[in-house]
Order: sequence, then C-alpha cells, then structure tokens
Amino acid sequence: MAAPKPVEVRYGLLHNISMVAVSVGMIVFVTFRFVTDPANAPTISLNDTRFVMFAILALAMAYYVFIGLKRCLDRTPQLVIDHDGITLGFGRDRRIPWSDIPWVGVRRLAIRPQFQIGIAPETFLAADLKLSNWNLDDNLRSIRGAPAAVMVRDNGLDTTASAMLDAVKAFRPNLIKS
Repeated sequence: MAAPKPVEVRYGLLHNISMVAVSVGMIVFVTFRFVTDPANAPTISLNDTRFVMFAILALAMAYYVFIGLKRCLDRTPQLVIDHDGITLGFGRDRRIPWSDIPWVGVRRLAIRPQFQIGIAPETFLAADLKLSNWNLDDNLRSIRGAPAAVMVRDNGLDTTASAMLDAVKAFRPNLIKS
C-alpha cells in the first residue's frame, strides 16, 4: 500500500478575489452614487454623521481589499497534514507532532463545518499560538470549553474541513473523534 500524500491547505484564490472585488465594488458604487446625485451626498465634514458613517464603512471595505489581496498573493501552505504531524500556519508556523495530538474532528458551527485539533496541554502552551476570539479574519481560533484545542475555519481556504479530516484519517485514523 502506498504511503498517503501530504495535504497542503492554502488560502483560496476565488474566495479572496471575490472579497476584493465586492469590497472595491461597494466603495465605487457609493462614490458613484454620491457623485451623480450631489443633493443626496453627505457634506465632507466630521459634523455630518452620514459622512462619518460612510467613511468608516469605506475604511472597513478598504481593510478587506487589503486582506484579500494579501491572501491572494500568499501561496504558502497555511496547514500541512503529513506523516510527521500537523503544521499550523496562519502567521504562527508551528508543527504539532502526531504524538501530541490526542484527537481531531469536524464539528458544525452554525452551518459551516470546522476542523478541530486537540493538542496536548504542554505542547499547546509551548506553541504560544496567540489565539483570539475577537479577530474575525483569523482562520485559527480557540474552542470554547476545550482549553488545549484549536479550530480551523475553512472559509477562505482551498480545502474543506471534511477533506482535512480525511487527510488525518489517511495518516492516523485512531485520532478521529466523532
């Protein structure tokens, strides 16, 4: 029997290009709307609450343009599942060996499946993953109620959570938690 091939998960091009296109489109649409209908346009003043609101929304959309372009250009693997263990990217670049992973699984959060990895507490602390529940754009999150575990959100990635679970099954089927 042939050895299973490593699985490399990268940021998905279609998702991130779409995020850039929609964000730019929203900025262009609102700007065009105000240019063609100046009577409805807010005055350029911090005293005009409509101007402040649209400025904040434009900054948010510009942020998503930046994030989308950055992820489109980043072709390095963000998650690698191979015969040595799992490598977590997403700016952390930490390898977790199979001996320090007691379980993996897929759980639905709302309608999206999430790939979950249990990590030995000592390894979890040593890895210093800097997890945050507040960063909405981070694919690597902590799991409430599981102090030494991480969740990989597959939105914006080129591989689904179930495909990640299948990759783990190919290397270590005894780790699967249902």
